Amino acid sequence: MATDETSPLLPNVESEEPARNQNTMSGTLFWRTGAVFGAAAVGLGAFGAHGLKKRISDPNKLANWSTAAQYQLIHSVALLVASNNPVAGTLFTAGMTMFSGSLYALTLDTERFRFLGPVTPLGGLCLMAGWLALAFGKRGAGLRWPRT
Repeated sequence: MATDETSPLLPNVESEEPARNQNTMSGTLFWRTGAVFGAAAVGLGAFGAHGLKKRISDPNKLANWSTAAQYQLIHSVALLVASNNPVAGTLFTAGMTMFSGSLYALTLDTERFRFLGPVTPLGGLCLMAGWLALAFGKRGAGLRWPRT
């Protein structure tokens, strides 16, 4: 087998290192965000099931709170999977913040946070776009766990 004497014996890692570090840094950020959002979803869901029922009697508002917590928890896991896909990670983070956040606020005080009504569907669109970014992004981009 002939070898090319002009090619280096070791790959040029200097040119690849900044991109790898950037991907690892954003992957770690998305990983931590997904974990924190997941923990918050469990806490907010428990609050909705126990503490909120003492203050709000409208079953529709309680259902909205439950939906917000459920979507936040599901998409927190999706964010963990997408931690190395910056497009999907950004869309999931924005979508959870807008969708679940606006539902939480509207449940607590509909009149005060009425302006957030249009934000909820925008958050939903971001969540759907995050799934599409996973579907059509680089294969396997979301399957590598970030290194710390």
